[in-house]
Amino acid sequence: MTLPATDTLLLEPAGFVLHITLNRPQVKNAMSLHMVQELMAVFDAIKDEPEVRAVVLRGAEHTFCAGGDIKDMANARAHATQGDVGEDPFFELNRAFGRLITQVNSAPQVVIAVLEGAVLGGGFGLACVSDVALTLASAKFGLPETGLGITPAQIAPFVVQRIGLTQARRLALLGARFDGTEAVRLGIAHTLCEDSHVLNSQLDEVLQQIKRCAPRANRTTKQLLLNVGQQPLESLLDDAAKNFSAAIRSAEGQEGAMAFIQKRLPGWAQD
Repeated sequence: MTLPATDTLLLEPAGFVLHITLNRPQVKNAMSLHMVQELMAVFDAIKDEPEVRAVVLRGAEHTFCAGGDIKDMANARAHATQGDVGEDPFFELNRAFGRLITQVNSAPQVVIAVLEGAVLGGGFGLACVSDVALTLASAKFGLPETGLGITPAQIAPFVVQRIGLTQARRLALLGARFDGTEAVRLGIAHTLCEDSHVLNSQLDEVLQQIKRCAPRANRTTKQLLLNVGQQPLESLLDDAAKNFSAAIRSAEGQEGAMAFIQKRLPGWAQD
């Protein structure tokens, strides 16, 4: 597997896991267009790599992500003010993040978000497209966009999918700020941790659970779940039955059955 070179991300492959750290701590890991492009390149590089079964997203120096980079917005404003002919710089900047969050949402790997410090704006959006989210009680969540005179344009659909329309309306229209305890209650995060030691311990446990799941079965199951509501039910169930039949006949399915009969761990779960 060849990973792209990155300036704003720290990449650490570790067995079946790729650890991605947002690494702009001087601006609380705010997401620049350059970081967005680098994240997209990384997820594109691993999408067809079956050995990468999990991705851990976290921020450097105990802060997840404080949202979009103000400098990028200022640069886009400068281009717009100068009357540059061509594409709308505000549109392109905002839409680029939408493409990233869609890509992370549909990544075949299990995406785990480790939430500390600021989880705002775009960082909030990334949390909402993770498969598993672990949070410190002290983490600070929020959708501050409307208080800045803008809209949570690209993340809004994913927030609604995560927590439902009623709660999404309240959070977005009040620009609400809240902690990790409330994030777990709302369903944004799954596991509440009191300190960094517990957080890292919970992450290790989640990774061990993923290791016990068959890699191809996990990929197929994630796609099945994402397809719910996106295609007619009968068609969805037909495709699910075909995938089930293929899985049972596959080497992975046969290994899983033999491991169960022989009361041992399947090959993919062994060190």
